[in-house]
Amino acid sequence: MTRVVLASRNAHKVLEVARILADADLGIDLVGIDDLAVEGSFGVIPDVAETEASFAGNALLKARSLAAHTGLMAISDDSGLCVDALNGMPGILSARWSGKHGDDDANLRLVLDQLVDTPTERRGAFFVCAAAVVTPNGVERVVEGRLDGWLTTERRGAHGFGYDPVFVPDGETRTTAEMAPAEKDAISHRGRAFRGLAPHVAELA
Repeated sequence: MTRVVLASRNAHKVLEVARILADADLGIDLVGIDDLAVEGSFGVIPDVAETEASFAGNALLKARSLAAHTGLMAISDDSGLCVDALNGMPGILSARWSGKHGDDDANLRLVLDQLVDTPTERRGAFFVCAAAVVTPNGVERVVEGRLDGWLTTERRGAHGFGYDPVFVPDGETRTTAEMAPAEKDAISHRGRAFRGLAPHVAELA
């Protein structure tokens, strides 16, 4: 079984990606960065600054670094929320929109505050995910997924993470945080991107 490492320290994301890829029956052993840190086999795994101007560029940066450091096949994603009324922001800055990387609560509150006087018809938004796989010998693949919808004025639901509690997909009345995990995976930007990446992982594993 080929070991594949996901370039994330977010336990929610590791579980979500593992769930999505499990349906593809790839025969891989997927682990996150923190799983490798617990083992202590690869020393200190450095964080990678997301300095590219695109989701695909940032996903590749992280996967390249992790594959080079560990000698394992690495997969990564960069994803974010693009809000029409904010001219497509926070976009690639979604995880650090409030100034601190990974503070989901603060990021969500800031977006809601910025839209406080924005009517429903102007609260359109979409999620984007670029998923990348990089092998230790430098083979690279990237696939993107997108989910369109709109933003509520208050949080709803206890599932998911990030901006899920305020995002309603087109054709739905529930936020993605009100959906069961399998329902969300079936339509989500991350689900679409990683299902598209799965054949490439199978080819390269």
